Amino acid sequence: MWWWPPFLYPPPASAFVAAASVAQFAALAKAGLGELRGEHMAYSKFWQVVAGKQEKKKNGGAGGALLPSRQGMLVAYVPAFAAAAASFAVPGAVVGVRAQVLTAALTVHFLKRVLEVLLIHQYSGSMPLNTAITISSSYLVTTTTMIYAQHLAAGHPDPPVDLLYPGVVVFAVGIAGNFYHHYLLSQLRTTTKKKKQHGGDGGEKEYRIPTGGLFGLATCPHYLFEIVGFFGFAMIAQTAHALAVASGTAAYLAGRSCATRRWYESKFEDFPDSIKALVPYILIKKKREFIIFQYKKQLKICKVIGHNWGTQNARKKIV
Repeated sequence: MWWWPPFLYPPPASAFVAAASVAQFAALAKAGLGELRGEHMAYSKFWQVVAGKQEKKKNGGAGGALLPSRQGMLVAYVPAFAAAAASFAVPGAVVGVRAQVLTAALTVHFLKRVLEVLLIHQYSGSMPLNTAITISSSYLVTTTTMIYAQHLAAGHPDPPVDLLYPGVVVFAVGIAGNFYHHYLLSQLRTTTKKKKQHGGDGGEKEYRIPTGGLFGLATCPHYLFEIVGFFGFAMIAQTAHALAVASGTAAYLAGRSCATRRWYESKFEDFPDSIKALVPYILIKKKREFIIFQYKKQLKICKVIGHNWGTQNARKKIV
C-alpha cells in the first residue's frame, strides 16, 4: 500500500488485532480526557479524591471491595508479567529476533513494575479492587495482543525503515528514567515517614513537592519516561497495534500528569509556575492564561483565569 508508513509492518489480516488497536487507543485516550475532567482512576493520591467525591454523594463511602495499595498494584502488574514471560514457553508464539526482543522488553518492563511494588515504593491507604482489575485487564490484553500482533507480522518482510535497535535504546532510556524518578519519589515518602516517627504527627499524610532529576522542570517525569518506554515498544515491534498502544498511553498519561499538576497547585500555594505538567518547558504558561476546571458535582465549565490561577476561591475548586 503506497500510503502505509515505511516504518510499520502491513496492517494485520486479523480483525481481532485491528479492533483491539482501535479499542485500546480509544479507551486510553478517553481515560486521559477523563483525568482532565476530574474523573480520576482511583489509585495513588487520586484514590482519596475519588473516595471523597463519592462520600459526598452518599454516606456509603467509595463502595466496593478495597485492597491495600501494595496488593492492588500487584494485582495490576503480575498477570501481564506472567503472560509475557510464559509466552516464551508457548511453541511458535515468539519466533524471530524482533519478537524475542519485544517479548523480553515487555517481560522486563512488568518485572520492574513488580519489583518496584515489592521493594521500592512506599504505600499507604487503599485501592479499589475494581480499579486494580481494570488496570490489570488492560495491561494483560495489551501485552498479549502486542505479542500476538508480532507473531502475525512474522510472515511479512521487515519494514523498509528498521527501528528495532534504535527502539531498544529508546526503551532502555525510558525504563531507566522511569525507575530513577520512581526511586526519587520513594525516597520522598521515606523522608516524610522518618519525620513523623521523630515527633511528627503520624495521623495524616504529609505531602511534599518532589525534587531531583527532572522534577524541577516537570510534575511527572516518571510518566514522561514511561511514555518513552512505550514508544520503545512501538519501535521494536513496528506494528500498528504497538503504535496505537503507545499513542493511547501517551494520551492517558498526559491527562493524568495535568491532573497531578492541578492537584499539587491545590495543595501548595507556592508551587512553581516553571514546573510544567509532563514535558519540561511545555504546557501551562507562566503567570498568563491558565485553564482550570471548576466543579460542582461534575465538570460544568472551564474558565480562562489570568495571573497565578486566579483567586483563592478558584484555587479551592481545583481537584
